[in-house]
Amino acid sequence: MREPTYFALAALLSGPLHGYAIIKRAGEMSGGRVRLATGTLYTALDRLTAEGYVRLVSEEMVGGRIRRSYGLTDAGSAALRAEAQRMAEAARLVTGEPAATGAGQLGRQPRIT
Repeated sequence: MREPTYFALAALLSGPLHGYAIIKRAGEMSGGRVRLATGTLYTALDRLTAEGYVRLVSEEMVGGRIRRSYGLTDAGSAALRAEAQRMAEAARLVTGEPAATGAGQLGRQPRIT
């Protein structure tokens, strides 16, 4: 998973957001490393929606423009958690820190349906 996708999904952990809020939160969460362009974000959101990782939550008209809000799906939360775990394991190879035990603390636990 590329870093911009990771942070776009991570931005949705606390709940649905519209595009500009996703851009802002991804930037904040990454310490300014990730700067999502609007076109890049919406292309990614279309792909992530098709993959079942995010869903369109609402559409509203604001200032003559449609504002779409997106939320993380259970599959998206699981994929994000798996990527975080993969990165943590890769980092441990370099840092020599012991492996964590138990489930991570990242976001909500996916529901099994």
